[in-house]
Amino acid sequence: MTQPGPWPAHGGQAGAIFEQLGVRPSPGWKDLSASLNPLGPPDWVPDWLSRNLTELYRYPDGQCRAARQALAEQHGLAEEQVWLTNGGAEAIDLVTRAYRGGRALIVEPTFGEYARSCAASGLSVERIALAGEDFQLPLAALIDRLVDVDLMFLCRPNNPTATCVSREEIEALLEAARSSDTLVVVDEAFIEFAVEQTPLDDLFERDYPLVLLRSLTKFYTLPGLRIGYLLASAERIQRFAAGQSAWSVNGLAASIVPHLLEDHAFAEATSRWVATEQRRVPMRMRKLGLVVAECHANFVLCRMAGEATPADGEALLRHLAENGFIARHTHTFAGLDGAWLRLALSTPAINDALLGVLQNLLQNVSKAGLDTLPNCADDAGGATR
Repeated sequence: MTQPGPWPAHGGQAGAIFEQLGVRPSPGWKDLSASLNPLGPPDWVPDWLSRNLTELYRYPDGQCRAARQALAEQHGLAEEQVWLTNGGAEAIDLVTRAYRGGRALIVEPTFGEYARSCAASGLSVERIALAGEDFQLPLAALIDRLVDVDLMFLCRPNNPTATCVSREEIEALLEAARSSDTLVVVDEAFIEFAVEQTPLDDLFERDYPLVLLRSLTKFYTLPGLRIGYLLASAERIQRFAAGQSAWSVNGLAASIVPHLLEDHAFAEATSRWVATEQRRVPMRMRKLGLVVAECHANFVLCRMAGEATPADGEALLRHLAENGFIARHTHTFAGLDGAWLRLALSTPAINDALLGVLQNLLQNVSKAGLDTLPNCADDAGGATR
């Protein structure tokens, strides 16, 4: 396998993937390694930013009150239960800083920032794996281990598997966590795309040891503005906020939050897109012969049929790159080890072009073998034209 250097630890690093594979980018290539809403950002955002550049000339409100009030109303919580952060990564850091030197449990495979943040805050880390290739939560085993840790991280929907722990499982976990005095940190950065899942916001009324991590980055396609936030009890929010640097959230990011939440037309359009593509694309992939995890997010996790091998995963990654699509590799996800690929859902036209490339590739697997498949961009119908 080609591996001249370390694989990038996050999506959205298309240049590094092309270099890693030794593939020259083709005209019109598409980056499906970063899971962002293809409908965004909303049309009004560029004009709003240009009209509000004066926010750059003064210090922002360190409390981000207007943004927190808007988010509190959105979630049916008090303002004191909401805290704005410089993206989801800082939200994770604020939690681990509050438990510096403690013990954490991480459910894997999952977002690598949990382990990185724990290490930076001096937390020892234990790990438990999702079960099987349908990535089910090992609830009983997880509950048994709560007594040994101070906090645990769980991603819902999970990155990179796109599977989603049910509300019922979360409630069972929280009941056990209350007895063991363990904080349950649920990262819901992609929850807006999980259209059939029940929200957890009302669980704060039961005084559970719960923290929700949220993000506006993915839904509104604004990764450069870095907008994340925490939902928790007022007491926990105070504890987390105490570890945040002054003026961590920039003024433009804080000021745009209420306007984003008011754009109901954008949210409705996104919901319609998700409801269609979240079912259609995985179903088509399975019909082509790929193994595809259950999808509750704006991305899919898939691999070649048969035995899961890093060699097949990298070969598929290479062929997609040669035909105009960058996928998220899984070499840095525990238990996936490069055998699987994560692909962001895009517009129907781009998804169809991707499916065309996959169909042409997979039709030739039995004839030539994956390692000898030809470049089929011309047959795919437009991904790189």
